Amino acid sequence: MINLTVNIGNVQFKNPVTIASGTLGYIKKYAKLSDIKKLGAFVPKTITLKERSGNPSPRIVETASGMMNAIGIENEGLDYFLKNKLPSLERLGVPLIVSVSGSNLDEFIILAKALDVQPSISAIELNLSCPNLANKKLIAQDAEATASLVRQVKNVTRKPIVAKLSPNVTDISEIALAAQDGGADAVSLVNTFMAMAVDVKRRKPILGNITGGLSGPAIKPIALKMVYDVKCRVKVPIIAMGGIMTAEDALEFLITGATMVAVGTANFINPQAPLEILDGIKKYMKENKNFDIHQLIGSLKI
Repeated sequence: MINLTVNIGNVQFKNPVTIASGTLGYIKKYAKLSDIKKLGAFVPKTITLKERSGNPSPRIVETASGMMNAIGIENEGLDYFLKNKLPSLERLGVPLIVSVSGSNLDEFIILAKALDVQPSISAIELNLSCPNLANKKLIAQDAEATASLVRQVKNVTRKPIVAKLSPNVTDISEIALAAQDGGADAVSLVNTFMAMAVDVKRRKPILGNITGGLSGPAIKPIALKMVYDVKCRVKVPIIAMGGIMTAEDALEFLITGATMVAVGTANFINPQAPLEILDGIKKYMKENKNFDIHQLIGSLKI
């Protein structure tokens, strides 16, 4: 028997593999395509207090070894989510980590309070790091603002709080430490890197938003280094993401110190990727006689 269970705050997840926010949406057919119940958790697309229409199209473009998106947190808002989306997500039979974003502290608090009373929600992710909101400095680019917001949201919910951080900073470990000091039960990193692409025939940006967030294999080495930097400074669990396409990618993050791994861009290519990654982790552990996932997490030899 292999023990794959991991903990975020007071919640236990049966394995460390989850899905990055917004990369599978609310596709009900997904449960038929692959048995989502086998995964450790599911993270739906970030929700906001009110409906958001998102950014102008085009919103997605392929790049070398990755993709860029500038969706802009398009969603129907909190009330619609609770009434129409959450019941479907509950039927998936997998723990839910619900991602939220607000334009100010009050909105984050309202969102957290509303989700706190939902028994099917295991944890709340504070998306402090979306790079596609026009002309706004991200909360996750300011250590003091991060600590303050996390602290005040933590006061209104009993659920574990995960702070989702931006890689678009000088030192992400400083922001992670601030999140921990504010009471975060875990940190999630990294979100996408600010980037852009140009149509040379039209001499115009390809994305309607001009810039977008770069994800996929191209960012994995940088994301891995950031996970290492954060692990060296904080004690709370890390949910790692950034170009995880295979089990070996996921193992690199776990060995470096991540407690959980989130699969994102890979889902656009292969919806079975999260399950294949989970199977690959199990195979590696059996072959290496690691019967507990915690023998693997943070086992990097320096």
